[in-house]
Parts: sequence; structure tokens; C-alpha cells
Amino acid sequence: MRLSCFPLSTTRETPADADVVSHQLLQRAGFIRKLGAGLYTWMPMGLRVLRRIENIVRQEMDRAGAAELLMPSIQPAELWQQSGRWNAMGAEMLRIKDRHQNDYCYGPTHEEVIVHHARQDVRSYRQLPFNWYQIQTKFRDERRPRFGLMRAREFLMKDAYSFHLDAADLDREYLNMREAYARVFERLGADYRVVQADSGNIGGAKSEEFHILAGSGEDLLAVSSVGDYAANIEAAACPPSGRARPAPSLAMEQVSTPGQKTCEQVSKFLDVALAAKVKLLVAKGHEGALVGIALRGDHELNEVKAARHPLVASPFELARIEDVQAAFGCEVGYLGPVNCPIPVIADHAALEIADFVCGANVNDHHLKGVNWGRDCSLAEGTDLRRIVEGDAAPDGSGGLISFCRGIEGGHIFQLGRKYTQAMAFTVLDEQGQAITPEMGCYGIGVSRLAAAVIEQRHDDKGMRWPDAIAPFRVVVCPIGTDKSERVLKLAGQLHDELCAAGIETLLDDRGLRPGPMFADADLIGIPHRIVIGEKSLANDQYEYKRRDADKPEMIAAGLDAVLEKLGA
Repeated sequence: MRLSCFPLSTTRETPADADVVSHQLLQRAGFIRKLGAGLYTWMPMGLRVLRRIENIVRQEMDRAGAAELLMPSIQPAELWQQSGRWNAMGAEMLRIKDRHQNDYCYGPTHEEVIVHHARQDVRSYRQLPFNWYQIQTKFRDERRPRFGLMRAREFLMKDAYSFHLDAADLDREYLNMREAYARVFERLGADYRVVQADSGNIGGAKSEEFHILAGSGEDLLAVSSVGDYAANIEAAACPPSGRARPAPSLAMEQVSTPGQKTCEQVSKFLDVALAAKVKLLVAKGHEGALVGIALRGDHELNEVKAARHPLVASPFELARIEDVQAAFGCEVGYLGPVNCPIPVIADHAALEIADFVCGANVNDHHLKGVNWGRDCSLAEGTDLRRIVEGDAAPDGSGGLISFCRGIEGGHIFQLGRKYTQAMAFTVLDEQGQAITPEMGCYGIGVSRLAAAVIEQRHDDKGMRWPDAIAPFRVVVCPIGTDKSERVLKLAGQLHDELCAAGIETLLDDRGLRPGPMFADADLIGIPHRIVIGEKSLANDQYEYKRRDADKPEMIAAGLDAVLEKLGA
């Protein structure tokens, strides 16, 4: 491709609305252009990258045995009502009406549609298992679209759905998809981790996320210092330590704590460690009920875990202050489990301490020397807190947890029968009995991956694409073409030869000076640069530079030396 025929608009100015590196560089290089909040047009250079990522995903899905189809992006409300998600999805789902006032949505995902088609065409166990996938535009009405492609409202996604006779076969396909995803991320040249994850409103008993590691990532990951354990902190387990709770050694007493409401204030006022205090939060339960949640003073509630408890309403929501005050007869800052008027569930770590401090359920007062079972009922123990750095890894490896940040690029789920049962999809087994198939789903954010790779692979000059997804693998830069027809001729010849060899090559024939020409090549992130000028040709040489190398080197002029450098 000759750059004179390929519209390119680059700038050194950093866009004012771009907060992360990928958003800045993609706009500076002219890869994307903003149309509206969270809406982007892929310009020709950027589209080449997107298509390369898409092709890698497609190749690995085909290799894994999945079959491609394409479903409508606009979906009838009826299907979502059958699954029970029409209301559960909330404002993130864009709802629309047609001219007949029928309800539709712009699909944020396609579980309902795929089950609908499966129940139309699949009747017998002999037709199982199968895996259908598509690469298609999705829309999610993000409350606050930000970070460019990383949190866009419209995006390109690969979503796959598999159907199985039993859970064992679902396990097999889940591992098959896990391996396919690993191949995708390896081909992208990404440093990634597979982490345990929460399934969110998609549902299912098991899911894992594929994260590209980057300091700008929105997700915080808990990683063990030993072994392979890694989890999104929303899903990182905090099991009991196994240590026995110490025996009581203090008598319970009520003490005055005027104006001391937070754990930090009370701990400082009474000169006790935060870890020796139990705090009580109050959450909404079902049908107007309230539920107390006891945590150690130095721990934070994991709302995702709390929402899974059968007593707690989902999605999680703290109770209204006026409802709490009416139930306890005191202000929120003085709540505790002693003589608690509502059911209490407690995090494992909170149940492992003795002689603790807690609210007295009386304004301006706390209790010291409190013990479970003696002074208050022994609450039900469950995992409710966020994991913290330094915690023991929950896999029993002996490792300690540290945090790093990642960008979610893929997510795989075992859905079980959540959708197939809700939408009455059955097949006949060998005995002619109707059974409900198991289901899995597997998503990759194709357009987000472009941004994620940049977050991991860039420098102060621009993007550093790996060969596999770069818009062009090689750029040929002729120097001094206004004075030398030979330079332009040889540059054009090398460009044509590389293209004939199957290597996508860009010829910068705009007649720019070396500085601006090289700056554009570095900004765009083309992996290999060949410079042809009279000075090097005098020694029968070209100048060659890898995008990630510090300095250029001289190579013999001609196609063979270039191919050797490219490993072709």
C-alpha cells in the first residue's frame, strides 16, 4: 500500500478527553475517531488492526471446532422476558420500540437468541454437543463511558455458546475454549493471566477471565506468590484460617465514645487495633427485611459475595439510614451484634476474634471485651470480605496474595441450565425422555483487545504492535526522492516484492523529510522499518530498524536481506 493513496492524519497533540495511553495514541495516530460518548469510528489504519485481531480469534475458534453464525443485533423483548433478564439487566441495556410499539433491545449479549435458535433446530441428544459463535457489534449503555475503546458503549465482540448433554461434557468444552483463548492471547503477544471471576448477571456456577496485565487496567487482581492462583478481587475467596477462636479473657463492658462513629475513630479513641473491632453493616434483605453483616474492623465488604447470600437482596444495597435507626434505636455508627434486633451473618475472620470492640446499639457508646456465643449469638459464618494483600492464598499453596491490575479481554462461563431451563429448551435422550441441555458461553472483547495491547506495548514515541496484528508489518521509507529517482524506484520495487512475498508493506511515498516520516512510523507502531537513501545505496545497503530496537543497523540492499531480518 502506498501511503499517498491511504488517508492518514496524525498529530503530536494529546486529545484533551483521552485519559489512558491507548485512547491517546489511537486518536493521535488516526486509528479511531470519536462520534459520540462511547462511540468510535474505526478509520482505515485502525480497521486493519481490528481485522487482524478478529481473524486470529476466528482461526482459533474454528480450530477448536466451533461453527460461525451471525445473529441480529436487535432482539425482541419476548426472549429476554422468557429468561427473566428483561428487568434484571437494568439501564445498561438499550431498550427501543418499533413503529408498532413492540419492545426490542440492542443486544448487549446473545444468550437468549442462541437458545431460541437451538430449540428451533435441535431435537435429539444425537445433535449434541455443538458450539456456535459470532463476531458482532454489541451495545451496552455504560453510565460513564471512558478510556476510549476500553469502556465504549458500542464494541466488537466474539461470543460463543455451547450446548451439552451433561455437566461432564460441558467441562470438556469449557477446557477446550480455555485452551483456545490461551492461544489467542499468546498470538497477540500479550502478557496475560487467567483469573477466577464472578459471573455477574450472565450467571452460572463457574467463570474465568483472561486479563492483559497493565497498570491502567480497571480490574484489581489477586495473585499468589506461589503456584498459579489468581482471581479478580470480586471473586477471590477468603476461607476460614483454620485457627481456633481464642477463649474469652475479658468481661464485657460498655464505654462512652462520644462522637466516635467510624472504626478508625473508635480504635484510636480506645487505643485498640482495627483488627480487634467488629463493625456491623445493614443490608437490604428480601421483602423489606434487614440483614446485619459483621466484619472485622480492618476489612471491607465484598458486595458481590454478600449478594450471593440467600438472606441478602440482589443486587446488593445497603439499607436506608432511617430504616436502620428505626430498627436499632440508635445512629448507624454505634451498631453491634449484641442484642441485635435483626438476623446477623458474619465474615469468617470476624468470627475468629475474641474480646472484640463493637457498637453498643446505643448512641455514643461501644462495648469492649465482647465474645461470640457468650455475649451475643454466634452468627452464621460465611465469606463476605474483600481479600487484602498479605492474605494467605486460598488454594492452600502457602503463597501470599499481592495485587496487580489487568484489562479484561475475555471471559468464559459455565452456565449450566440457567437459560435452557428458563426458555424451555429440551432434547430427547436415548430413552426418549426430555432432558434440558447444559450450556456454556465464551466472550472475547475484540475491539477492547486492540486498546489492551497498546496499554502493554507502547513507549514515548507511540504504539509497538506485534507483527501478528500490526496494520502493516513493514514500512519502506525512501529518503530524498525529490533529488533521486533511483531511490523512489528501488523503494517501490522493494515494496512490490515484499507484497508479492505475502508481507503487508507500506510505502511512505509522501515525500516527507526523514524526521516527520520516522515519527509517523513510530507513532503508528509498524514493527519493521526499511530506509532507502543515496547515502546507504552508495555502499549497496539499506538501513533497517525494529520498532523496539534502540538503534538502526545496516543490511545488504535487496529483498533477501530484508526477508532474513523478518524471519520470512
